[in-house]
Order: sequence, then C-alpha cells, then structure tokens
Amino acid sequence: MTLLPTLKSLTVAAAILASTSALALAKDVHISVWAGGTGPNDVYRLDAIEIAAQQLQREAALKGEDLKITVEKKPYSAWEDFKQALTLAAEAKTAPNIVVSGHEDIAPWSQAGLIVPIEDYVDLDSWPLSDIYENLMQIASYNGAVYGIPQDAESRPMFFWKPYMKAIGYSDADLDALPQSVQDGKYTMKNLLEDAKKMQEKGLVQAGYGFYPRASNGPDYWQFYTSFGGAMEEGGKLVFDKAAMTRTYQFFADAVKAGVTKKNHIGMPGDQWWKEVATGKAGIWDGGTWHYARLVNQEGLKDFFGNVIFTLIPAGEGGKANTLTHPLVYLLTAGHDQEDTEIAAQLIKIASEPRTNALHAVKSAHLGISKSESAVDFYAADRWTREATERLLPHANAMPNNSDFGKYWNIMWKNLEASWTGAKTVDAAVSDAESELKSTLGDKIVIR
Repeated sequence: MTLLPTLKSLTVAAAILASTSALALAKDVHISVWAGGTGPNDVYRLDAIEIAAQQLQREAALKGEDLKITVEKKPYSAWEDFKQALTLAAEAKTAPNIVVSGHEDIAPWSQAGLIVPIEDYVDLDSWPLSDIYENLMQIASYNGAVYGIPQDAESRPMFFWKPYMKAIGYSDADLDALPQSVQDGKYTMKNLLEDAKKMQEKGLVQAGYGFYPRASNGPDYWQFYTSFGGAMEEGGKLVFDKAAMTRTYQFFADAVKAGVTKKNHIGMPGDQWWKEVATGKAGIWDGGTWHYARLVNQEGLKDFFGNVIFTLIPAGEGGKANTLTHPLVYLLTAGHDQEDTEIAAQLIKIASEPRTNALHAVKSAHLGISKSESAVDFYAADRWTREATERLLPHANAMPNNSDFGKYWNIMWKNLEASWTGAKTVDAAVSDAESELKSTLGDKIVIR
C-alpha cells in the first residue's frame, strides 16, 4: 500500500517545516488528550504525549525557541462514558486536540467531520511512522486517507488453565504443542467443548465454568464468526454469511446445551468474571493480550505461565484458526487552531517512537506497533509481549472501517444473545438477523 504519493509527501514536509519554524511564536500551547478504555495499566496512552511534549520543548530550546506545552490528560475507563463525553464536547466545540479510540470510530467520525486526516500534518514516509506495521496503518485509514496513527496493537487469544488440561490427560509436551496444533487446525472448536466437558465431569470446575467466554458484547465475538468461515467485508461491502453465522450461533447454543457455559452468562459483573478466570474457577476462556497485565497486576495470578497457556481462537467448521486485533489509534480532532493541530500531530509522531511505545506495550501487555519496537531490549526481554507477538499477530484480522459496521454489529450481537439464552432458535435468530440487515442496510451489505 502506498500511503502517500511523492508530491504529497513533499507538500506535507514543507508544511511541517513551516510550522516548525513558527513554533517560536507559540510561547504557550495547551494540548488536551482523552483516551478511552484506559485503566491503571494503560496510562502511557496519555503519558506518551506528555513525554513527547518534553522532547519537543527541549528540541525547541536547542534551536533558541521558547516553547511551553501544557498537556491536559483525561482517561476514561468506560467506553460509553468516553464516547458520550466526546460527542458532547464536539457539539460544544470543546473537543480535545487528540483522542485515543478504537479504529472502527474512524469511518463515522470522519464522515461527521469530528476528525481530520493526520496525513495532512505529518510525513508518513519518515521515521518512526514509516516503520509502523503496514497492516496497522491500513486499519488506521479510511476512504483513501490515513486518519490515525496506531497507538497500540493487540490480539485476542484463547486461554486454557494448564493444571486442568493436565488433569484430563494432556502431558507437558501436549500443552507445549497446543498452540501449533490450534494454528494447524488439528485442535478445533469441537475439541474445545469436549475438553470443557471433561473438566466438569472430573469435578475440576463447576457446571457452566468449562468454557467461560467474554460476558459482554465486544469485538471478540467476530473472531468466532471468522473461525467458522465468515467474512465481515469484501470489496468495500459488508458481508453476512448465513452459513457461517449459523455455525457461530450454534456453537454458543451447543455450549449452553452441553452445560459448559451458563445460559445467563452474558451480563455478569465484570469484576466477578475477572476473579473467576484468575483463580482457576473457569477452565477455558477467551480474552485479550492485555488480560495478562490485569491477571498478574490486579488479580494476583503470579505464576501466569505455570497456570495458563494461550493460543489462537481454534478453527470451527468451514473456517480457520485466527485472532482479532483491535488497535487503538491517535486521532486529531477538527475545529482547533492550525498551529495547535500541527503541534499535536508532532506529539503523536514522537510518542510513536519505539522506546516510548514499548513502555505502553510492556506495562499494559499490548503489542508493539513497529518492526523496530521488537528490537528494543526492554520489549524483547518481556516474555509475554515476545511470545504473544510471535504467536498471535501474524494471524490477526480486524473489523472493517465501515461507517455502517456498527449497525451490523448491533444486529449480529442481539441475535447471538437471543440464540444463546434460548429466546430464539438458532435458525430463527439467523433469519431475523438477515431480515433486519436487509431492511436496515439494503445494498450496503451482501447476504450470502
């Protein structure tokens, strides 16, 4: 993918040079940055901008310029609160200069005029941006323009409690081979449900705790659809694969029927879910790479690698083993003074340098954004980031940057939940989803 034609690169470079020379006039600059989904392990989503500001100020001083940048940081742990606050701030024309959000927000926010393309303010062909993984840059783009810079990367693996896997017959050698077996399609979703059942039959976990998936809506459920052969988008159009969605809904209905997942699992308190997976109350569960940080730092699971093994999401019928990456991205909001936006863009660029981004990756158990980051000693020496990067990231897919995907997602989830709880049969849920997608999206989605 050619992110910028040469002429545009030169134009952007000239604009950056002009803005840099104008910094002498910007004695006191206030830059605000808000970050969604940010807890105690994710502070560098905000702190990296502050680190970048200190660097830019020092560079200005060495050029004889008097530049002071004040960074106002605002973390939001709940995505709903973050989105609502940002919407209200945008309406009041008080939106922050920089937001950190999921890449799926790029399409609707760009159409609404809330954000501006970052490619207009930085040279993507220069380091460190030129070194960021190209697939992540594609995920940060929409409609032919690069809107954001990836702030992190992650993947969503399947976790297995090792002592229980041993108790149902797996040797240490079997467990060491499990990630490759999943990758090769030899260990499948069918095997997963069988093992969850065995754990319960041996009394290792209670009924309903054999397979303990995410207890709320989230991107995770799209990787199950992929594992059963589904596609989310092709050729710029959303895709609803009825056979794949039927297999996806049926998998969770089967898990409930087999008694390895609770019928009322969805909606349980988050803190309860975390405590149970961290203490071995659950046998198999899915989550994200960042779970490592919370399990170890907040939930008290000290010997993670002695108790847990992680793999790709196993293949189901018609599909392949996979994982989903959901990068958060730095975005520039519209409506600010041009010079402030140019400085904000420079801060994002500096914050994306490998050593700085590695602080976030290691502290939060996310994955690096660039090739060079893997060579940073601090990053490479961390077992979790190293193994998760090698095992998961090459097989990751992502949700599409499509302004209508949110509607598709809501319809998909509503009917998955209905078939899970038994409110609808699987066939009825798929049929209702198809009807609603046709009436809601029309020719914007391919039904097959």
